[in-house]
Amino acid sequence: MNSLEQLSRAIVEAMPNPLFIVGADDRIMLANSAAEDFFQASFMMLQKYPVDELFPFSSPAMEAITKVRDEGGVVNEYAISVGTPRFGSERIVDLQTTGLADRPGVVLVTVIRQSMAQKFDLQLSHRGAARSVSGMASMLAHEIKNPLSGIRGAAQLLEPSLNEQDRSLARLICDETERIRTLVDQMEVFSDERPLERKSINIHVVLERVKQLIVASKYDNIVLAEEYDPSLPAVSGNHDQLVQVFLNLCKNAVEAMEQFGGTLLMTTAFRPGVRLGVPGSNVRISLPLEVCIHDEGEGVPADMRPHIFDPFISSKVQGKGLGLALVAKIVRDHGGMVECIDRERGTTFRVLLPLEKRLEKAP
Repeated sequence: MNSLEQLSRAIVEAMPNPLFIVGADDRIMLANSAAEDFFQASFMMLQKYPVDELFPFSSPAMEAITKVRDEGGVVNEYAISVGTPRFGSERIVDLQTTGLADRPGVVLVTVIRQSMAQKFDLQLSHRGAARSVSGMASMLAHEIKNPLSGIRGAAQLLEPSLNEQDRSLARLICDETERIRTLVDQMEVFSDERPLERKSINIHVVLERVKQLIVASKYDNIVLAEEYDPSLPAVSGNHDQLVQVFLNLCKNAVEAMEQFGGTLLMTTAFRPGVRLGVPGSNVRISLPLEVCIHDEGEGVPADMRPHIFDPFISSKVQGKGLGLALVAKIVRDHGGMVECIDRERGTTFRVLLPLEKRLEKAP
C-alpha cells in the first residue's frame, strides 16, 4: 500500500460517521470502524452479505443507492430505518449516498445518526406546541379581550375628571391594556387553522419584498447580500404568509447584528436529493427548495437552540418568543420545515419547502 492509499485509509477511519462503499454487485467493498461499531459486525462479516441485508424491508436505502447509480449526484434520505436483528438492530438515521465518478456502479454510503431525523421530530413537537398556543389563544381572546375593553373604556371615561397626576395613571391603564390586547392579537394567529389560500409563487418575489421592507427600515450598519439560484421552480403557497416568515427571520438576523453590524445574506438553492420520512408512516416528503437566512451575530445559545421555535422562548430581553413559533407554524402549514444552524460566526435559519405539486416529477 503506497502512502496515498495509506492516507486515504486513515481519513476513512478517522470519519466519525459510519461509512461504507458498495460495489456494482451490491457487496460491501470497504467499511470504516464506525460502520463496524454501528452494525455490530466486522468488515469481514459485512462482506459476506448483500448490502440490502443491512436495511429493513421497508427502508428506502436501496432505492437511494439505485438512484445514485442511475442519475449520479448525491441523494439524501432523512429519518429512515437502518439495521436489522442480525446487524445492530433497527434505528432511525439519515443516509447520504454518493456515486464515485471514476467507478461506475460504486456508491459511497454515509450513515448520519439522528441530526435531521431529530430536527423533524422537533418540527412535530413544534406542531404540538403551536396547537397548545392555539387553544390558549382562543381562551385568551374570549376571556381577556372583552374585560380589557371594559377596563380601557372606564379609564378613558374617568380621565377628563381627574387631576393631572391621576390622569397619567389613567393613561397608564389605557396603555397597558392596549399592550395586553396587542399580545393577545398576536397569539390569535396560532388559532387560525383555516386551509391556506395557495397559488403558484416565485420565492424570489417573496424575498425581494422582504428585502424592500428591511431596506426601508434603514439599518445603517447592516449590509444586505443575496446568492440566488434563478432557475428555481415555483412553490405552492401563500405570498403574505411567506413574506411574514422571511421578514421575521431577517428581522431576527438584523437584531442579532445591530450592535456590531455585519452582513445579512439571503440564499436560495435547489436540493433534489433532500427527502424526509414521516415517522410512523411510509410517506416520504420531497423538500427540494431551500431558502437560508445567514447572519453574523453572536449566535443562539446552545441550551436554547433545541427550543428556539417553541412559544415564549426568546434570547432577547424584550422578546415575546412568538416570532419564531409563528415561523414554524407557517412553514409547517406549507408542508415544509425550518431549522436553526449554528455557524462559526453567526446563525443560519434554513427553510425547506416542497415544490408546486403539478411541477413534481413522478418517482
